[in-house]
Order: sequence, then C-alpha cells, then structure tokens
Amino acid sequence: MSLELRNKKIAETFEKFKIAQWGHNNNRSCAQVATNVVEQKHQVSRAKRSKALGSRAFRGSTIWFTGLSGAGKTSIAFALEAYLVSKGIPAYGLDGDNIRTGLNKNLGFSKEDREENIRRVAEVAKLFADSGVVCLCSFVSPFAEDREVARRIHTDSELPFFEVFIDTPLEVCEQRDTKGLYKKAREGQIKGFTGITQEYERPEAPELVIQTVGRSIEESTIEVVRLLESQGIIPRYNENDSGVEELFIYGNRLSSAKEEAARLPQIELSFLDLQWVQVLSEGWAYPLKGFMRESEYLQALHSNCFTLPDGTLVNQSVPIVLPVATTTKERLTGSTAIALVHDGRTIAIMRNPEFYPHRKQERCCRQFGIYNTGHPYIKMIEESGDWLVGGNLEVFERIQWNDGLDSYRLTPNELRQRFKDMDADAVFAFQLRNPIHNGHALLMQDTQKQLIERGYKKPVLLLHPLGGWTKDDDVPLSVRVIQHKAVLNERVLDPEHTVLAIFPSPMMYAGPTEVQWHAKCRMNAGANHYIVGRDPAGLPHPNGGGDLYDPRHGAIVLAAAPGLDDLEIIPFRVAAYDSSVGKMAFFDPTRKEDFDFISGTRMRGLAKAGKEPPKGFMAPSAWKVLSEYYQSLKSKMETN
Repeated sequence: MSLELRNKKIAETFEKFKIAQWGHNNNRSCAQVATNVVEQKHQVSRAKRSKALGSRAFRGSTIWFTGLSGAGKTSIAFALEAYLVSKGIPAYGLDGDNIRTGLNKNLGFSKEDREENIRRVAEVAKLFADSGVVCLCSFVSPFAEDREVARRIHTDSELPFFEVFIDTPLEVCEQRDTKGLYKKAREGQIKGFTGITQEYERPEAPELVIQTVGRSIEESTIEVVRLLESQGIIPRYNENDSGVEELFIYGNRLSSAKEEAARLPQIELSFLDLQWVQVLSEGWAYPLKGFMRESEYLQALHSNCFTLPDGTLVNQSVPIVLPVATTTKERLTGSTAIALVHDGRTIAIMRNPEFYPHRKQERCCRQFGIYNTGHPYIKMIEESGDWLVGGNLEVFERIQWNDGLDSYRLTPNELRQRFKDMDADAVFAFQLRNPIHNGHALLMQDTQKQLIERGYKKPVLLLHPLGGWTKDDDVPLSVRVIQHKAVLNERVLDPEHTVLAIFPSPMMYAGPTEVQWHAKCRMNAGANHYIVGRDPAGLPHPNGGGDLYDPRHGAIVLAAAPGLDDLEIIPFRVAAYDSSVGKMAFFDPTRKEDFDFISGTRMRGLAKAGKEPPKGFMAPSAWKVLSEYYQSLKSKMETN
C-alpha cells in the first residue's frame, strides 16, 4: 500500500470516528456515548506533582476570562501567563481562536456548538489544573449556564475555579475591533455574533471584575495576581494583604446550588452548629473551607495548627466539627453532597462529606485538659453525636440573627476595609467576654499610648466582644454591647479610634488552647497587636477549688504559639483599684495595701444589691447598664 493511500485510509477512519463520536455539521444526535468506561485513578498525588514542578504547594487551578470579543481577555491572560512563568509557576493559556483551530475545529457558533466548545475546554482546563498548572482560559462564553458548567466540572474535582469578567463596553470593543469582526457582523457577514446579534449574559457574581478602559494591560493583570494571592494559589509577592476567603456563593451559582440542595439529603443544624457555620463562612477560620475532615481535626487537636502544602504553619487550636448521630451517618454514607438545614431553611451544601468517629474523651482531654461534664461545653460535646462529618461548605447567604445587633457583626474582610478607611497603621484587639471596667480600659489606653510612642500615627482599637454561645450565668451579648457603647459615649475609650464589632464564635472555656483561637481570628480580621488579659477563656474548676486554668498561662502560651507570626502580643499588666488615688491603676507590689482587687463575684453582688462600686471603677452610665441587668435578674428570681 502506497504512503498516499495509507494516509487517505487513516484520514477516512479518523473522519468516521469524529462523526460517530461528536456528530457532524451541528447534528450530533447520532453521537455514540461509551457505557463501558471506568475512571482510572492516578498513582501520583497532586502533592507529588507539585514537588516535581518545584513547589511544595499545589497551585493547579483555572482562571476563566469572559467578556466580549476585543474586551482584552487574551491580552490579560497571556500577560498573566508570562508573569506567572517568570515567578517559576507553571501556567498555560487556552485561547478561543487557538482551540477552534485544533481541538474544536469541527464546531460552529450555534448555541449547541458554543455549549460543546465550552464543555470541552473546561474538561481540558481541568486536566491542566489537576496536573498542577494554572490554566488561563480566554473565551467569550456568553451564556451563564455554560460558565456554570465549566465551574462545576472543576469544583466536582475539588479544583479552584475563578471567573474573571473583563467588563469592557461594547462601543470600546468595536473601536478596537482588532480582527474586523464587529464590522463584518454589522454588515451581516457574520450571524449570531455576540454583542451585535446575540446577547452576552453578564456574570452576576464573578470572583473578579476588571474594567479595562483607561487602564494598561499590566494594571489589569496585577488585579488577577492579587486575586490569586488572596486565594492562596500563588505566594504573596506584595505584602498588601487583601483579606480572607469567604465561603458564600452568589448569582447563577447560588440559584443552581439552591435547586440542587432541594434534591439532596439533609442534616439538621443545631443553634451551636449554625454559629460555627457563620464563623467558617465569614472567614474567621481561614484557610479552613468547611467543617474539619479527620486529618484536619487531628492536626488541630494534637498540634494546634495546620501545615499548609507550602510548609506554612497556620494556627488552629480548636476543632471546628459537625457531630451527627449514628443513624444520620448510616443514612448519609456514600452521599457526594449534603444540604445543611436549620429551622426549615437550607443554609449550605457540604461537598464530598467524610464521616469519622467522634472520640469525645480524647477530644476533651486534648482541648480542655479534663473530661468532666460539669464543664458546660464538655457537657454539650458529651450530649452530641457519636460521629463527625467534615467537608467543604458552600454557604447560601450571611447568617442573620435579627436581634438588633446584626449591624455590629462585621466580617473579617469588612473589618479590614473599615481599618483601611480609617487610615489605621496599627490595629490592636482586646479579648473580652465580660463588661468593661476601667481596669480593662487602662490596658487599652496604655496600648494605644505605647503604639504612638513607637511611631504609629493612627492606631485603632478593635473592641470585639464575643457574640456566640456563652454559659447561662455570663452577661448576655445585648447587655454587653450596650455597656460597651456607654463606655465609648463617656469617652473612657476614644470612640474616634475604636471599632466596636461582634466576634461570632461560641465560647468554649478552653483556657490557653482557646486563647490562640481568639487571637488567630482577630489576626484574620486585620489586627496586628493583641492584648490578652488575666485568665482569658477560663472558668472555675467544675469540682471547685479554684480556677480550672492558671490565670497567667493564656498570655504565656500565646506569646510562643505557632502560626501567629503576624500578631504581636502586648504584655499583660495587672490592674486593680488604687484607693490612694480613687481610680484603676497598674498594680504596684511595693504598696499592695493600697490596691483592691474587685472580683467578678463581688461586682455582681454590688450590682444585684443596687449599690455603687468605688468611684473610678467603671464609667457611671456603663455601671448603670450592668446594675439594671442584675437587678432585673434578681427581680425575676424573687417573682418565681
């Protein structure tokens, strides 16, 4: 057989294969779909691929650039490709024209062919991403449904996907018209051209919108670089921190997720579970992306931190887990996704759930140092399910409590923006779950003074009361917020340089272990200095006989805790009521007879009795708030 005839036979065979597999001339109703295909698992993990590419971090991901023809998608994508490769990060650009001259040369521009074009490209991009490459896709992709298919192809494989909308006005794209396509479309030579005779569906909630008018390609490219840095895809090459990753979904993704959730098996969330969903979704536990899987749980429990793929230590001293009953575990084992529901409302979807035993005694002994159900949080653990389920969360919307305090529940990213708007060059936070007396205020005032003396121009205080579950005899959140506002109104604290916000975490009373959690969350919110007081996160021993934790240990442990390198711990100084001057002051052991340590028990007793504390102990209006609360409790007890 001659070479010419052989090549002809090969071409005929290939053409028959194409017709059978994909159809021909936009008619693929005859497509043959294989039914005897089984997915083959790779022996090489993503971590090993990353090491082969010279990185300890897996960076595989897809950035999907969408927008009108001439918007600048390819220019930005190829500039980004060059930038990433210059940093030693494997990247590859898939351009619409390039794909249509090869892989998709048999496709036209009908709606069906556009759908197939995007589907094929998304599958190819997934392979690039799975191999550890940052894949940059530049496609008009005018239909929101097709872009959502591309996203789902990636998320189903647990691969990061970022939609970047290049928002360039039609008239500007026409002025550019580098390929002469708009002119041909206007003249009727091209049918179904996006923007002229076919609608472009603007993304409702892309990860990034870039407006190119009046901006250089380099400026637009840097915006995408910042996105990839913020999501941990690439290292930060610039220290301008842009925030933490939230777990909310929006737009078309939200609509499709809600439709999906209606068909999924469900887990009913408790009130406490819902608070943890809020903590996770808003980014307080960043980089955690959902309730912990077993490997994450064990790292937190035994190491108090995570080690990221690039070797970075991230503090995570407390488990964030979802307990379920054995019947629930048996019902849901094998599910690829689960809807999380509270009070009849679907809150989130958990992807690829993993069930593992809830070893309660081990958990409590590691987290609390004891196993005693007289401890209020240990009691809740003991009463919870015998299994834990972990998995990534897609949360539908922000948790609202409708208690009049939601405006104070600022997310970490909102707090960062607030500090930026205030031109803060230092942010210091104070850990508290109790009403503020003037001893607390003295610590905060002294910290502000120290920071100014060190050269900071505008240090800002994050006054951040804990807003999640607390034990029954703690002062309720609503009372504490009113009391804090009274302190600010009396200018005991500087209201112009203070942000009052609510920290949504439940209180665990886990002493030095929990102190690290509180500090890590404030660091995620933009704080870079942290004041830790006496006996933080402590409580009396359930068996009596004093405190469960040494009052000094929280501050000592925090100063050496791993994964908190961006946070400076402000040394704790003991404050008490100095009777010689009639105000709160730092304790001087040389004249200890002048100092009165007013305990919480004594303070509550004075408030219940309607008596005044020593003048200078607390701002008068703040004391009034506290006194009225305790007298109301006393009145209720007497009535009952």
